[in-house]
Amino acid sequence: MPQFAQLQKKIEQLESRIAFQDRTIEELNETITSQWAEFDRLRAEISRLGEQLSDLSPADQNTGEPPPHY
Repeated sequence: MPQFAQLQKKIEQLESRIAFQDRTIEELNETITSQWAEFDRLRAEISRLGEQLSDLSPADQNTGEPPPHY
């Protein structure tokens, strides 16, 4: 009977570890999903800012000439 008790204890420990690992995997998955959503949002924002920058007229862009007060 002591072997059966040891085996049952080991099974319970393994079940506990599996439950902990499952919870950890789910939390990591949620974190990754959240980070991808943020990444996509930032990518869209960068694209939008790039479009705004390219829409600037040449008069608005720095031509490399110093301002008149120099």
